[in-house]
Amino acid sequence: MTSTPRPAPRPREQDPAAPDPVAPDPVDAITAQWAVVRPDLDTLPMAVFGRIYRLGHAMATRMDRAYAPHGVARGEFDVLATLRRSGEPYTLSPRELSATLMLTTGGMTGRLDRLERAGLLVRSPDPHDRRGLRVTLTERGRELVDEAVAAGLAVQRAALEAALDETEAQQLSALLRKLLAATGA
Repeated sequence: MTSTPRPAPRPREQDPAAPDPVAPDPVDAITAQWAVVRPDLDTLPMAVFGRIYRLGHAMATRMDRAYAPHGVARGEFDVLATLRRSGEPYTLSPRELSATLMLTTGGMTGRLDRLERAGLLVRSPDPHDRRGLRVTLTERGRELVDEAVAAGLAVQRAALEAALDETEAQQLSALLRKLLAATGA
């Protein structure tokens, strides 16, 4: 399988309306308050994870807006994207989808129902397990998820480029991978 070459690193694009990335932020205010009432606490972990949480929340909102024009919510996009990433024939069992997306089977059923009604996937009997089902991405579903993933990546790229150059983004990715592995997640 060939991959598309990554574009050359671009210089950081600063949004003039964006806040100064080195200026104090709300997390600094929280840790400063703790420093006053509990100076014995090391609040560095709070600062790191507070920023990760806030960043995750902010980006989730942006991703919702990126997927909305395609008629899917983030959770539905996740199902379609999981099927698309699985490769041809873009088919998985509901159990495989649930495990990948860390969803209960009940939560998965609701998403599958909505996506099937929209014509983005089909459920069919599993030919190897009479009690099982297979979920397959339709052509329409593949086209939609391909458009939506590009829109989502554009939003993510813009957020990175507003604050980091390519090397910094790669370093951040590596550090977050290391931290994630240490948590066992």
